[in-house]
Amino acid sequence: MSDRRLFRSERKDGRFVSTAGFIHATMKSLDPPLSFDPEMPTEDLPHWREQLREKLRKLMCFPQVPQQPAPQIIGAEPRDGYELQRWEAYPEPHSVVPFLVLVPEDIPRPAPAVLCFPGSTRTNRGLAGESEPDSEDRHWHSNRMALHYARAGMVSIAVENPCMGTRASEIGPSRAEVAMSLLWMGRSYEGLSAFEKLSILRWAREQSWIDGTRIAVSGHSLGAKPALILGVLEPEISALVWSDFTCNFRERAIATNLVAIATHQYVQGLIRWFDYPDLMAAIAPRPLLITEGGRTVQIERIRRAWETQGAADAFEVVYYPKYADPADRPHDHEPLPEGLTMEEYLADWANVDVPEHCFKPDVAVPWLAQVLDAGR
Repeated sequence: MSDRRLFRSERKDGRFVSTAGFIHATMKSLDPPLSFDPEMPTEDLPHWREQLREKLRKLMCFPQVPQQPAPQIIGAEPRDGYELQRWEAYPEPHSVVPFLVLVPEDIPRPAPAVLCFPGSTRTNRGLAGESEPDSEDRHWHSNRMALHYARAGMVSIAVENPCMGTRASEIGPSRAEVAMSLLWMGRSYEGLSAFEKLSILRWAREQSWIDGTRIAVSGHSLGAKPALILGVLEPEISALVWSDFTCNFRERAIATNLVAIATHQYVQGLIRWFDYPDLMAAIAPRPLLITEGGRTVQIERIRRAWETQGAADAFEVVYYPKYADPADRPHDHEPLPEGLTMEEYLADWANVDVPEHCFKPDVAVPWLAQVLDAGR
Protein backbone atom coordinates (compact mmCIF):
# COMPACT_ATOMS: atom_id res chain seq x y z
CA MET A 1 0.00 0.00 0.00
CA SER A 2 2.84 2.41 0.73
CA ASP A 3 3.83 2.76 -2.92
CA ARG A 4 0.28 3.42 -4.13
CA ARG A 5 -0.60 6.94 -5.18
CA LEU A 6 -3.59 8.03 -3.13
CA PHE A 7 -5.72 11.13 -2.95
CA ARG A 8 -4.95 12.74 0.43
CA SER A 9 -5.81 16.19 1.68
CA GLU A 10 -3.03 18.06 3.45
CA ARG A 11 -5.53 20.52 4.90
CA LYS A 12 -6.93 20.43 8.42
CA ASP A 13 -10.47 20.73 7.07
CA GLY A 14 -9.96 17.70 4.81
CA ARG A 15 -10.88 19.61 1.66
CA PHE A 16 -9.06 19.30 -1.66
CA VAL A 17 -7.55 22.02 -3.78
CA SER A 18 -7.14 19.54 -6.59
CA THR A 19 -10.36 19.01 -8.53
CA ALA A 20 -9.61 15.30 -8.98
CA GLY A 21 -9.25 14.88 -5.22
CA PHE A 22 -12.53 16.69 -4.67
CA ILE A 23 -14.35 14.51 -7.22
CA HIS A 24 -12.83 11.33 -5.79
CA ALA A 25 -13.89 12.27 -2.25
CA THR A 26 -17.36 13.29 -3.43
CA MET A 27 -17.82 10.01 -5.27
CA LYS A 28 -16.80 8.10 -2.14
CA SER A 29 -19.35 10.01 -0.08
CA LEU A 30 -22.28 9.21 -2.35
CA ASP A 31 -25.02 7.19 -0.72
CA PRO A 32 -27.17 6.03 -3.65
CA PRO A 33 -30.75 5.94 -2.32
CA LEU A 34 -31.86 3.05 -4.54
CA SER A 35 -29.01 0.66 -3.77
CA PHE A 36 -30.13 -2.85 -2.93
CA ASP A 37 -30.06 -3.49 0.81
CA PRO A 38 -29.40 -7.21 1.47
CA GLU A 39 -31.24 -6.86 4.79
CA MET A 40 -34.33 -5.36 3.17
CA PRO A 41 -37.53 -7.10 4.36
CA THR A 42 -39.04 -9.28 1.65
CA GLU A 43 -42.27 -7.28 1.69
CA ASP A 44 -40.34 -4.10 0.78
CA LEU A 45 -38.71 -5.57 -2.33
CA PRO A 46 -41.56 -4.93 -4.80
CA HIS A 47 -41.74 -1.22 -3.91
CA TRP A 48 -37.93 -0.84 -4.12
CA ARG A 49 -37.86 -2.68 -7.45
CA GLU A 50 -40.56 -0.44 -8.92
CA GLN A 51 -38.79 2.73 -7.72
CA LEU A 52 -35.54 1.54 -9.26
CA ARG A 53 -37.28 0.58 -12.52
CA GLU A 54 -38.89 4.01 -12.88
CA LYS A 55 -35.66 5.86 -12.11
CA LEU A 56 -33.77 3.70 -14.62
CA ARG A 57 -36.40 4.44 -17.26
CA LYS A 58 -35.91 8.18 -16.70
CA LEU A 59 -32.12 7.90 -16.81
CA MET A 60 -32.30 6.07 -20.14
CA CYS A 61 -33.90 9.20 -21.67
CA PHE A 62 -35.83 7.16 -24.23
CA PRO A 63 -37.12 9.48 -26.95
CA GLN A 64 -40.81 10.19 -27.41
CA VAL A 65 -41.34 9.27 -31.04
CA PRO A 66 -44.42 8.96 -33.26
CA GLN A 67 -45.52 5.54 -34.43
CA GLN A 68 -42.77 4.02 -36.58
CA PRO A 69 -43.02 1.34 -39.29
CA ALA A 70 -43.09 -2.24 -38.07
CA PRO A 71 -39.92 -4.33 -38.59
CA GLN A 72 -39.68 -5.78 -42.08
CA ILE A 73 -38.19 -9.07 -43.27
CA ILE A 74 -35.58 -8.49 -45.99
CA GLY A 75 -34.90 -12.09 -46.92
CA ALA A 76 -34.59 -15.66 -45.69
CA GLU A 77 -32.17 -18.48 -46.48
CA PRO A 78 -32.09 -22.15 -45.45
CA ARG A 79 -29.27 -23.32 -43.25
CA ASP A 80 -28.38 -26.68 -41.75
CA GLY A 81 -31.14 -27.24 -39.22
CA TYR A 82 -32.57 -23.73 -39.18
CA GLU A 83 -33.69 -20.82 -41.34
CA LEU A 84 -31.72 -17.56 -41.34
CA GLN A 85 -33.99 -14.53 -41.65
CA ARG A 86 -32.74 -10.99 -42.28
CA TRP A 87 -34.82 -8.23 -40.73
CA GLU A 88 -34.74 -4.47 -40.23
CA ALA A 89 -36.26 -2.49 -37.35
CA TYR A 90 -37.09 1.23 -37.43
CA PRO A 91 -37.21 2.31 -33.78
CA GLU A 92 -37.17 6.07 -34.37
CA PRO A 93 -37.00 8.56 -37.25
CA HIS A 94 -33.83 8.35 -39.38
CA SER A 95 -32.86 4.97 -37.84
CA VAL A 96 -32.50 1.45 -39.27
CA VAL A 97 -31.38 -1.40 -37.00
CA PRO A 98 -30.51 -4.68 -38.80
CA PHE A 99 -31.11 -7.94 -36.99
CA LEU A 100 -30.98 -11.62 -37.83
CA VAL A 101 -33.40 -14.32 -36.72
CA LEU A 102 -32.38 -17.97 -36.57
CA VAL A 103 -35.48 -20.20 -36.57
CA PRO A 104 -34.72 -23.86 -35.80
CA GLU A 105 -36.51 -26.50 -37.83
CA ASP A 106 -38.94 -28.97 -36.30
CA ILE A 107 -39.42 -27.23 -32.96
CA PRO A 108 -42.80 -26.94 -31.23
CA ARG A 109 -44.57 -23.64 -31.92
CA PRO A 110 -44.81 -21.17 -30.34
CA ALA A 111 -41.13 -21.51 -29.49
CA PRO A 112 -38.92 -19.97 -26.81
CA ALA A 113 -36.69 -17.12 -27.98
CA VAL A 114 -33.56 -15.33 -26.89
CA LEU A 115 -32.38 -11.88 -27.94
CA CYS A 116 -28.60 -11.94 -28.38
CA PHE A 117 -26.41 -8.85 -28.05
CA PRO A 118 -22.74 -9.09 -29.07
CA GLY A 119 -19.56 -7.74 -27.55
CA SER A 120 -17.40 -4.96 -28.96
CA THR A 121 -15.62 -7.05 -31.56
CA ARG A 122 -18.68 -8.96 -32.78
CA THR A 123 -21.50 -8.28 -35.24
CA ASN A 124 -24.90 -9.87 -35.66
CA ARG A 125 -23.39 -11.89 -38.52
CA GLY A 126 -20.73 -13.12 -36.11
CA LEU A 127 -23.38 -14.11 -33.57
CA ALA A 128 -25.19 -16.08 -36.26
CA GLY A 129 -22.03 -17.85 -37.46
CA GLU A 130 -22.30 -16.08 -40.83
CA SER A 131 -18.89 -14.40 -40.73
CA GLU A 132 -15.66 -16.15 -41.65
CA PRO A 133 -13.35 -17.40 -38.88
CA ASP A 134 -11.40 -14.47 -37.49
CA SER A 135 -7.68 -15.16 -37.08
CA GLU A 136 -7.49 -12.31 -34.54
CA ASP A 137 -10.32 -13.73 -32.44
CA ARG A 138 -9.39 -17.09 -31.00
CA HIS A 139 -12.83 -17.20 -29.38
CA TRP A 140 -14.60 -16.92 -32.75
CA HIS A 141 -16.29 -20.31 -32.35
CA SER A 142 -17.50 -19.60 -28.81
CA ASN A 143 -18.76 -16.11 -29.64
CA ARG A 144 -21.34 -17.42 -32.16
CA MET A 145 -23.95 -16.92 -29.46
CA ALA A 146 -27.11 -16.92 -31.57
CA LEU A 147 -26.07 -20.03 -33.48
CA HIS A 148 -25.34 -21.92 -30.27
CA TYR A 149 -28.77 -21.09 -28.87
CA ALA A 150 -30.53 -21.95 -32.15
CA ARG A 151 -28.89 -25.37 -32.24
CA ALA A 152 -30.35 -25.95 -28.77
CA GLY A 153 -33.90 -25.34 -30.01
CA MET A 154 -34.41 -21.64 -29.30
CA VAL A 155 -35.35 -18.92 -31.79
CA SER A 156 -32.30 -16.66 -31.69
CA ILE A 157 -32.49 -12.97 -32.52
CA ALA A 158 -29.07 -11.38 -33.15
CA VAL A 159 -29.14 -7.58 -32.84
CA GLU A 160 -26.41 -5.24 -34.09
CA ASN A 161 -25.03 -2.75 -31.53
CA PRO A 162 -24.87 0.99 -32.35
CA CYS A 163 -21.79 1.93 -34.41
CA MET A 164 -20.78 -1.70 -34.89
CA GLY A 165 -20.72 -3.97 -37.95
CA THR A 166 -23.03 -2.73 -40.67
CA ARG A 167 -23.90 0.24 -38.46
CA ALA A 168 -20.41 1.74 -38.60
CA SER A 169 -19.98 4.75 -40.87
CA GLU A 170 -17.29 5.02 -43.54
CA ILE A 171 -16.79 8.68 -42.69
CA GLY A 172 -16.80 8.18 -38.92
CA PRO A 173 -17.02 9.16 -36.19
CA SER A 174 -16.01 6.43 -33.75
CA ARG A 175 -18.24 4.89 -31.11
CA ALA A 176 -16.65 7.12 -28.48
CA GLU A 177 -17.46 10.26 -30.45
CA VAL A 178 -20.99 9.11 -31.12
CA ALA A 179 -21.42 8.46 -27.40
CA MET A 180 -20.23 11.99 -26.64
CA SER A 181 -22.71 13.43 -29.14
CA LEU A 182 -25.51 11.47 -27.49
CA LEU A 183 -24.49 12.83 -24.07
CA TRP A 184 -24.48 16.32 -25.57
CA MET A 185 -28.07 15.74 -26.67
CA GLY A 186 -29.09 14.54 -23.21
CA ARG A 187 -29.05 10.85 -24.15
CA SER A 188 -26.48 8.06 -23.80
CA TYR A 189 -25.05 5.20 -25.84
CA GLU A 190 -26.49 2.71 -23.32
CA GLY A 191 -29.89 4.39 -23.57
CA LEU A 192 -29.84 4.30 -27.38
CA SER A 193 -28.73 0.67 -27.41
CA ALA A 194 -31.45 -0.38 -24.96
CA PHE A 195 -34.16 1.61 -26.79
CA GLU A 196 -33.33 -0.02 -30.12
CA LYS A 197 -33.32 -3.49 -28.62
CA LEU A 198 -36.56 -2.83 -26.75
CA SER A 199 -38.33 -2.19 -30.04
CA ILE A 200 -37.18 -5.60 -31.32
CA LEU A 201 -38.20 -7.29 -28.06
CA ARG A 202 -41.70 -5.88 -28.46
CA TRP A 203 -41.78 -7.12 -32.06
CA ALA A 204 -40.78 -10.60 -30.91
CA ARG A 205 -43.63 -10.72 -28.40
CA GLU A 206 -46.12 -10.08 -31.22
CA GLN A 207 -44.99 -13.02 -33.38
CA SER A 208 -47.39 -15.97 -33.25
CA TRP A 209 -44.53 -18.44 -33.66
CA ILE A 210 -42.69 -17.08 -30.59
CA ASP A 211 -43.86 -17.84 -27.06
CA GLY A 212 -44.04 -14.40 -25.43
CA THR A 213 -43.90 -16.02 -21.99
CA ARG A 214 -40.53 -17.62 -22.77
CA ILE A 215 -38.29 -14.80 -24.07
CA ALA A 216 -34.83 -14.29 -22.59
CA VAL A 217 -32.05 -11.77 -23.18
CA SER A 218 -28.36 -12.67 -23.44
CA GLY A 219 -25.64 -10.04 -23.69
CA HIS A 220 -21.88 -10.39 -23.93
CA SER A 221 -19.53 -7.56 -22.88
CA LEU A 222 -20.76 -4.48 -24.81
CA GLY A 223 -24.14 -6.18 -25.06
CA ALA A 224 -24.38 -7.16 -21.39
CA LYS A 225 -25.58 -3.83 -20.02
CA PRO A 226 -28.46 -3.31 -22.47
CA ALA A 227 -29.52 -6.89 -21.76
CA LEU A 228 -29.58 -6.11 -18.03
CA ILE A 229 -31.36 -2.79 -18.58
CA LEU A 230 -34.08 -4.52 -20.60
CA GLY A 231 -34.33 -7.20 -17.93
CA VAL A 232 -35.09 -4.56 -15.30
CA LEU A 233 -37.42 -2.44 -17.44
CA GLU A 234 -39.38 -5.39 -18.85
CA PRO A 235 -40.50 -7.71 -16.04
CA GLU A 236 -42.05 -10.08 -18.62
CA ILE A 237 -38.55 -11.12 -19.72
CA SER A 238 -38.16 -14.70 -18.51
CA ALA A 239 -34.40 -14.90 -17.88
CA LEU A 240 -31.13 -13.04 -18.31
CA VAL A 241 -27.64 -14.21 -19.26
CA TRP A 242 -24.97 -11.70 -18.21
CA SER A 243 -21.90 -12.78 -20.20
CA ASP A 244 -19.37 -10.66 -18.36
CA PHE A 245 -17.91 -10.19 -14.90
CA THR A 246 -19.68 -8.48 -12.01
CA CYS A 247 -18.53 -5.20 -10.54
CA ASN A 248 -19.76 -2.02 -8.95
CA PHE A 249 -18.60 0.73 -11.31
CA ARG A 250 -18.47 3.47 -8.67
CA GLU A 251 -16.40 1.23 -6.41
CA ARG A 252 -14.09 0.48 -9.34
CA ALA A 253 -13.63 4.17 -10.15
CA ILE A 254 -12.74 4.94 -6.53
CA ALA A 255 -10.27 2.05 -6.31
CA THR A 256 -8.49 3.05 -9.55
CA ASN A 257 -8.26 6.80 -8.86
CA LEU A 258 -11.01 7.65 -11.37
CA VAL A 259 -9.50 5.73 -14.28
CA ALA A 260 -11.93 6.34 -17.14
CA ILE A 261 -14.21 3.68 -18.50
CA ALA A 262 -15.14 3.73 -22.18
CA THR A 263 -17.28 6.73 -23.11
CA HIS A 264 -20.17 4.54 -24.24
CA GLN A 265 -20.55 3.20 -20.69
CA TYR A 266 -21.45 6.52 -19.08
CA VAL A 267 -25.09 7.19 -18.25
CA GLN A 268 -25.62 10.66 -16.86
CA GLY A 269 -26.50 10.57 -13.16
CA LEU A 270 -26.74 6.79 -12.83
CA ILE A 271 -24.33 6.22 -9.94
CA ARG A 272 -26.10 8.86 -7.86
CA TRP A 273 -29.00 6.44 -7.57
CA PHE A 274 -27.70 2.87 -7.97
CA ASP A 275 -25.11 0.73 -9.72
CA TYR A 276 -25.20 -2.33 -11.94
CA PRO A 277 -25.21 -4.91 -9.11
CA ASP A 278 -28.38 -3.21 -7.86
CA LEU A 279 -29.94 -3.70 -11.30
CA MET A 280 -28.96 -7.37 -11.11
CA ALA A 281 -30.65 -7.68 -7.72
CA ALA A 282 -33.80 -6.18 -9.26
CA ILE A 283 -34.03 -9.15 -11.65
CA ALA A 284 -34.85 -11.46 -8.72
CA PRO A 285 -36.65 -13.80 -8.46
CA ARG A 286 -36.39 -14.41 -12.24
CA PRO A 287 -33.45 -16.58 -13.40
CA LEU A 288 -30.09 -14.82 -13.82
CA LEU A 289 -26.82 -16.40 -14.97
CA ILE A 290 -23.46 -14.62 -14.56
CA THR A 291 -20.88 -16.42 -16.69
CA GLU A 292 -17.60 -14.75 -15.71
CA GLY A 293 -17.74 -14.32 -11.94
CA GLY A 294 -16.40 -10.99 -10.75
CA ARG A 295 -16.19 -9.25 -7.40
CA THR A 296 -17.26 -11.91 -4.94
CA VAL A 297 -18.52 -9.45 -2.31
CA GLN A 298 -20.83 -7.93 -4.91
CA ILE A 299 -22.01 -11.38 -6.03
CA GLU A 300 -22.80 -12.35 -2.44
CA ARG A 301 -24.79 -9.14 -1.95
CA ILE A 302 -26.75 -9.72 -5.18
CA ARG A 303 -27.43 -13.35 -4.22
CA ARG A 304 -29.38 -12.18 -1.16
CA ALA A 305 -32.14 -10.84 -3.42
CA TRP A 306 -32.88 -14.41 -4.57
CA GLU A 307 -32.39 -15.99 -1.17
CA THR A 308 -34.76 -13.50 0.45
CA GLN A 309 -37.47 -14.43 -2.05
CA GLY A 310 -36.95 -18.18 -1.73
CA ALA A 311 -35.50 -18.47 -5.25
CA ALA A 312 -31.82 -19.19 -4.58
CA ASP A 313 -31.70 -21.84 -7.32
CA ALA A 314 -32.60 -19.25 -9.97
CA PHE A 315 -29.35 -17.31 -9.41
CA GLU A 316 -26.30 -18.96 -10.99
CA VAL A 317 -22.70 -17.73 -11.06
CA VAL A 318 -19.77 -19.36 -12.84
CA TYR A 319 -16.27 -17.94 -12.41
CA TYR A 320 -13.52 -18.01 -14.97
CA PRO A 321 -11.75 -21.41 -14.63
CA LYS A 322 -8.67 -19.57 -13.38
CA TYR A 323 -10.68 -18.36 -10.38
CA ALA A 324 -13.13 -21.23 -9.92
CA ASP A 325 -11.38 -22.42 -6.75
CA PRO A 326 -11.93 -19.96 -3.86
CA ALA A 327 -8.29 -20.58 -2.92
CA ASP A 328 -7.36 -18.74 -6.14
CA ARG A 329 -9.33 -15.69 -5.00
CA PRO A 330 -7.34 -14.66 -1.88
CA HIS A 331 -8.67 -11.07 -1.80
CA ASP A 332 -12.36 -11.94 -1.97
CA HIS A 333 -13.23 -10.67 1.50
CA GLU A 334 -10.49 -8.11 2.02
CA PRO A 335 -11.26 -4.38 1.90
CA LEU A 336 -10.74 -3.03 -1.62
CA PRO A 337 -7.69 -0.72 -1.58
CA GLU A 338 -7.38 2.53 -3.47
CA GLY A 339 -4.66 3.50 -5.91
CA LEU A 340 -4.95 0.30 -7.95
CA THR A 341 -4.09 0.10 -11.61
CA MET A 342 -6.88 -1.25 -13.78
CA GLU A 343 -4.79 -4.37 -14.37
CA GLU A 344 -4.47 -4.94 -10.60
CA TYR A 345 -8.17 -4.36 -10.07
CA LEU A 346 -9.25 -6.80 -12.76
CA ALA A 347 -6.80 -9.64 -12.07
CA ASP A 348 -6.46 -9.46 -8.27
CA TRP A 349 -9.75 -8.05 -7.01
CA ALA A 350 -12.40 -8.65 -9.69
CA ASN A 351 -11.19 -12.17 -10.63
CA VAL A 352 -11.08 -11.43 -14.35
CA ASP A 353 -9.00 -13.55 -16.72
CA VAL A 354 -8.93 -10.93 -19.49
CA PRO A 355 -7.63 -13.17 -22.35
CA GLU A 356 -10.52 -15.59 -21.71
CA HIS A 357 -13.27 -12.97 -21.92
CA CYS A 358 -15.81 -14.45 -24.35
CA PHE A 359 -19.27 -15.97 -24.55
CA LYS A 360 -19.35 -19.31 -22.73
CA PRO A 361 -21.68 -21.60 -24.72
CA ASP A 362 -20.95 -24.62 -22.54
CA VAL A 363 -22.24 -22.66 -19.54
CA ALA A 364 -24.98 -20.45 -20.96
CA VAL A 365 -26.71 -22.65 -23.53
CA PRO A 366 -27.69 -25.65 -21.36
CA TRP A 367 -28.67 -23.31 -18.52
CA LEU A 368 -30.99 -21.23 -20.70
CA ALA A 369 -32.39 -24.27 -22.54
CA GLN A 370 -33.43 -25.69 -19.19
CA VAL A 371 -34.84 -22.39 -17.91
CA LEU A 372 -36.90 -21.81 -21.08
CA ASP A 373 -37.80 -25.51 -21.36
CA ALA A 374 -36.56 -25.56 -24.95
CA GLY A 375 -37.97 -28.49 -26.89
CA ARG A 376 -41.15 -28.56 -24.84
